[in-house]
Amino acid sequence: MTPENESKIAAIREQEDNALLARLGYKSEFRRAFSLLETIAFAFSIMGVCSAVSTTFFFPLITGGHVGMVWGWLIPSIFVLCVAASIAELTSSMPTSAGIYYFAAKLAPEKYSALISWITGWANVTGQIALACSIDFTTAQMIVTAVAVGSDGRVILGPSAAFGILIALLLTHAIACSAATHVLARFTFVYAFVYVSTTIAAIIALLVASGDNRATAQDAFTKLENNTGWKNDGWAFLLSFTGAMWTLTGYDAAAHISEEVAGAARSAPIAILSGVAATEFLGFIMLIAASFATKSVSRLIESDLPLQIGQLYLDVFGKKGMLALWAVLISIQWVNGVTQGVDASRVTFALARDNGLPFSRWLKQVNPYTRTPVNAVWFVMFLSGIIGLLSYSETALSSLAGATVAGLYTSYAIPIFLRLTTGRSKFKPGPFYLGRFSLVVNAIAFAWATFVVILLLFPLTEHISSAADMNYAVVIVSAVFIFAALSWIVSARHWFVGPVPNIDQEKSKDEEEKSG
Repeated sequence: MTPENESKIAAIREQEDNALLARLGYKSEFRRAFSLLETIAFAFSIMGVCSAVSTTFFFPLITGGHVGMVWGWLIPSIFVLCVAASIAELTSSMPTSAGIYYFAAKLAPEKYSALISWITGWANVTGQIALACSIDFTTAQMIVTAVAVGSDGRVILGPSAAFGILIALLLTHAIACSAATHVLARFTFVYAFVYVSTTIAAIIALLVASGDNRATAQDAFTKLENNTGWKNDGWAFLLSFTGAMWTLTGYDAAAHISEEVAGAARSAPIAILSGVAATEFLGFIMLIAASFATKSVSRLIESDLPLQIGQLYLDVFGKKGMLALWAVLISIQWVNGVTQGVDASRVTFALARDNGLPFSRWLKQVNPYTRTPVNAVWFVMFLSGIIGLLSYSETALSSLAGATVAGLYTSYAIPIFLRLTTGRSKFKPGPFYLGRFSLVVNAIAFAWATFVVILLLFPLTEHISSAADMNYAVVIVSAVFIFAALSWIVSARHWFVGPVPNIDQEKSKDEEEKSG
């Protein structure tokens, strides 16, 4: 095919994409620079399998030991596929950057559409920003771990230094996420190969380098060790799902960049499912390898390193080998932060476009040079920095993970529930459709989302004796929902109407003043 014909076909497809977007009520404001493969790479990259598994290794290690590592990943993976398939089906039907809260608005009863859209939008934005913060928090923890190992334990950076590193990382992400769409698309596509190759290399290295010091097959798959403050081993094992659930979030990113994707109705849902499936498979194999390489769970738990898997890598690979792998993992986690920053900024932009956030008039502006929502990017990083103050808490990781999952999976559950109930007659399938399996898959997805939202608000100990034992996820989520509820009662119910068409429609000055 000649370049001229390719250009004509691309132009026709872009017209079709923009026509579909227009039917959904929005004009095209971005460049459709993401191809199918680049969209898949973006959805895969946002979960950062090898770095995410490494930074959340603490959860399965302490809650279930070997059983937590292996089965604490596999069981959630099965149910998350149902959630991902449900979101993919909705994305195919309504490919817009508004994503989750748009789905909820269109499937809800008309009388309650604005309220449900408001709740879903705020839940999704909360989860997205908490995820952006938690990614950079774990990256900071990785850097602190590297300094400790590199100095042979002589230099242990405290919470203030870690917070400073977090702020520096957020600044770099603010700059990177402000780039043009085509730059972001090419960058994440190339780095996806680094993700895959590093994960495969880590799996092989863990199995080979551990040598005779490996755990037995029986221990690797069946040995349960409960090191939490919960007496019930079954409940402790359920908490091992935290690591998998934190990793397997954000895949709705393909929906939120759909206005920048060519052939979005097909490409975005394919990317969601492909990204989740690839992450689940590679993560499962990597955790099996880590389980075999872990001869003593108690040794890793007693390590002074901020991230316990750093001790495992140090034991297996030695200092130089561990630091070499660690450096690559840090770079991967940084790129993960870029993709999440893009995702969170697109959700923020979309909700502001519909006047659903403070400073909406400013947040919905698109930079004329990069044609990206630069203001929304910096707003996301600013709020992430505020949430990052939790880094001074000993339970920062579990609090951020819980807030992320609670926010995102609450927002996922709402449109899925509506798809099962009031939205059944309103839903118009797109190119990706689950057919006769749709209702069953959606029902499983809703039940699972509801379950994990409740589960991950619990702390890792049964008796809260001090602030250090607290899971602050419930504080973050409650604060946001209380603020959103009060805003709705006092003001928003008078002017917020949900998704607002912006084609051939100018908002009045009064509306602008209220929203901005």
